[in-house]
Amino acid sequence: MEVIVEIPNGEVLEGHIPQSKMKLLQAWVELHKDELCADWDLTVSGQQPYKIDPLR
Repeated sequence: MEVIVEIPNGEVLEGHIPQSKMKLLQAWVELHKDELCADWDLTVSGQQPYKIDPLR
């Protein structure tokens, strides 16, 4: 399964995952919103993004 979500609001753009996994994903996005946005900016400018820790 695969899902594409919009950052920073977590809206599903494409795909589907089980609701239980989606809640975990949304929690992870909320915790790492600033890092995700910073990584997006790096990626758009052709730079390597930083690794973001998984939800534990």
